[in-house]
Amino acid sequence: MAFVLSLLMALVLVSYSPGRSLGCYLSEDHMLGARENLRLLAQMNRLSTHSCLQDRKDFGLPWEMVEGDQLQKDQAISVLHEMLQQCFNLFHTEHSSAAWNTTLLEQLCTGLHQQLDDLDACLGQVTEEKDSALGRMGPILTVKKYFQGIHVYLKKKEYSDCAWEIVRVEIMRALSSSTSLQERLRKIGGDLNSS
Repeated sequence: MAFVLSLLMALVLVSYSPGRSLGCYLSEDHMLGARENLRLLAQMNRLSTHSCLQDRKDFGLPWEMVEGDQLQKDQAISVLHEMLQQCFNLFHTEHSSAAWNTTLLEQLCTGLHQQLDDLDACLGQVTEEKDSALGRMGPILTVKKYFQGIHVYLKKKEYSDCAWEIVRVEIMRALSSSTSLQERLRKIGGDLNSS
């Protein structure tokens, strides 16, 4: 399974034309990919959320961080990249493979990987700026702590179907908020690296 997913991602990356490189501009294709990832997560629903109410948990993502205007552009790029990387890591595991439809899971992982590639150019430019590095660390650590809580929750619940359903809904909320943030950044202007 992991080999097939890796091969699929390699094929997608090779076939993705270099002319679509974003620099620091989030193209409409990038935004369509973000919405497609949300659609795939919705399709992955296997259980009624009502049947899993006893497993609900507040994972503690400070929603105002991704929904509000707290982040500067360079911080926002770092936070978006970290969120996508953590989502990819979460769904690119053996436990995840056992829980979901493999076709949908592979499509989701491929979509997340593509979004990460799109943000890599911006992230590379942002991380070169030494004066803003400390300002980005707080929000990134918050995102890492949030996802660590999700991993701990899944392990504690022994990767049950209900636990995965609760996490799927939570990740949909997180990615929906991050998609809104990406759209706001895109509207601000093409160069996400300027303040």
